[in-house]
Amino acid sequence: MRKEILLSTLIGLLFGSCTNDSESDLREPDSPTAVSYEANIKQIIANNCLGCHRDPPVNGAPFPLNTFDRVRDRAENGNLLAAMKRQTGEPAAMPPAGRLPQATIDLVEEWIDEGFLEQ
Repeated sequence: MRKEILLSTLIGLLFGSCTNDSESDLREPDSPTAVSYEANIKQIIANNCLGCHRDPPVNGAPFPLNTFDRVRDRAENGNLLAAMKRQTGEPAAMPPAGRLPQATIDLVEEWIDEGFLEQ
């Protein structure tokens, strides 16, 4: 009998703890937020590029990517996204440690398509 009560209590706690306090948590937002350099891209660059593309660049990197203007310039001429889209091992593929996840590349592409928003 004790085991049944304990089991019933645990099952009740398990299912009772799954609640929905707000339906907005379950739906896509009505107005998606724009991708910006400060909110999204800066961290991608910091985590994956600034190891070499700092100022001054190291490890043979030909240019820095340490500011919004420098990243935007490389994105505007198509070089940033082209390097990210190359497969690991291809010449000029970036980062050299391995291709970024497709979702990250898509976010950079969305930032470019939306006009290089800074904030």
